[in-house]
Amino acid sequence: MTGPSSTPRGEHTPAPGVIWQTRIVRAEQLVDDDAYPEPRPNRKTRRALARSARRKT
Repeated sequence: MTGPSSTPRGEHTPAPGVIWQTRIVRAEQLVDDDAYPEPRPNRKTRRALARSARRKT
């Protein structure tokens, strides 16, 4: 396997007549609060809830 070349590659020129048109589009979506279930609490929170439930009984 060979190492990296000390001479950088040149830019690739596109075919004649090809025009690059870049459009930046920003789309905003509103999501209803009830659309997805609540995320599961992390392990530390689950253990704290279980510990407090054991103390109450």
